[in-house]
Amino acid sequence: MTDEINYKNNPLHGVSLKTLLTEMVDHYGFTILHAYLNINCFKTKPSIESSVKFLKKTDWAREKVEAFYLYQFKNLPRASADQFALPPRDRIVPSDQKPKEPAALSLEDAERLREKREKKAAERKQNSSRRPDSGKRFGTARSGGKSNHSVQKNDVWQQERSSANRPEHTRRESTTAQSTSGNIWNSRVSNSSPREPQTEQKSNEGSVNPWTQGKK
Repeated sequence: MTDEINYKNNPLHGVSLKTLLTEMVDHYGFTILHAYLNINCFKTKPSIESSVKFLKKTDWAREKVEAFYLYQFKNLPRASADQFALPPRDRIVPSDQKPKEPAALSLEDAERLREKREKKAAERKQNSSRRPDSGKRFGTARSGGKSNHSVQKNDVWQQERSSANRPEHTRRESTTAQSTSGNIWNSRVSNSSPREPQTEQKSNEGSVNPWTQGKK
């Protein structure tokens, strides 16, 4: 059996968007379609014309409606993984699969499906937030798994780099402030050291310089 025949076995083959939408609205109504598909054109002032206009320019919404037509309205078995990855109109339906009566749908069932989807989404979000952080486990920083010592070295390097990039007058003022603080420290050290007795000066005053004596 050729692929062309299989394509013809697809219920969407040769069916326009307006035709399939009219069939589903006549059977289910806009309320059920919005409850299951959650597309706004089925809720706000819905009509066949406005819905067709929106679906023609919105690929994801159109493919969602066409898949609903295949597996709910035509009640076909679920497609294989390979076929499910294709757009609904490009899927090959085996010749032994025939359309059945439309699936029985209700607002209560749509609400259960919505809660189930929200619960799964919350679980995925919670599991992703619980992933272990190897950086914290081994006492290293999260950024690249660097240790605290490496981060401190990088901080010192950044400070030196920022100091080199400062304007010349700013660096001159910083150097002057450093030299001033150094002079104050040196003066404090010299004042705090004990003074030596002036014995040498007194001995010099008591002695007579032979040179000056001979000169007189």
